[in-house]
Amino acid sequence: MKKWILLAVGVLVVGFVGYQWYSAKTSAQTASVQERTAVVQKGKLEVKISGSGTVQSVTNEDIKSVINNNEIDEVLVTVGEEVKKGDELITFTDGSDPITAPSDGTVTTLAVAAGERVTSGQVVAHVTNYHDLQTAVQIDELDITKIKEGQAVNLIVNAYPDQTFTGKVTTVADEGTATNGVSTFDVTIHFDKPDNLKVGMSVETSILTASKEDAIYIPLDAIHTANGEKYVISVSSAVDNQTSGSEQKAVKTGLANEDYVEITEGISEGETVQLPQLASGNSSTNTRGMMQGGGFGGGMGGFGNTGGMNRNGGAPGQAGGRSGN
Repeated sequence: MKKWILLAVGVLVVGFVGYQWYSAKTSAQTASVQERTAVVQKGKLEVKISGSGTVQSVTNEDIKSVINNNEIDEVLVTVGEEVKKGDELITFTDGSDPITAPSDGTVTTLAVAAGERVTSGQVVAHVTNYHDLQTAVQIDELDITKIKEGQAVNLIVNAYPDQTFTGKVTTVADEGTATNGVSTFDVTIHFDKPDNLKVGMSVETSILTASKEDAIYIPLDAIHTANGEKYVISVSSAVDNQTSGSEQKAVKTGLANEDYVEITEGISEGETVQLPQLASGNSSTNTRGMMQGGGFGGGMGGFGNTGGMNRNGGAPGQAGGRSGN
């Protein structure tokens, strides 16, 4: 009797294990053939180039004497005192023209005292303006042609992660610096309102280089390329992730960032396009698949980090990559 009971239990165990294995295999096979799709959207598409730097003062300079071998009568300021451009800082016993502040700022150092003599070119003080701030970022040579003076910039200061500051590009370097075969160029960005910021704080910048209202756009990995031509797979209907019909459509592209690309011809808002399948067994529908058909060409550069530059990608309105045509 015990033998029969053991045999029955064994059969049940084997059957249960077999059922679980079959169910798992069937689910995996089903997941592997599920189609990923996206609906063609219409809205604002922005292209941004990112960089990192630190908060700097626009005014940060030594004050030098133009008087030679004259005795100081009086030093009119102290370290930490704020001054305005043209304020008298140092006077002389012989009535020579006083040394004045070259710009607004805070006196950070004083190197002389009353009764001392100064020589021409001697540094007598230093002034820094903590209310007029900027940052400088390095942009790689593949992107620098897209950066222009006056472009709007969003800035995130690490000390204030929940606050976004704004600014504008003020200067673009004419000469670059080469490192490991890659050249980068300094771009200076002026803060509009640098409230509560301190010199030396870390900054992440996002420079708006292109923007378009009412753009038709799709995820970047919906684009395929064959024989130099771009196309998408248009899906006629999709129910429960299963497509009932598809058609290859040639398209032309415009602006692009690291996540989305504008479609200027070939498909319309509201259509559904096919995305690359995920790896078998991967349940995440948000992970972008590898691009098919030889990748995205036709004027689009590769994305990612180049020469230390960090380019962030995001939805329209977020930081993006390079523009493509």
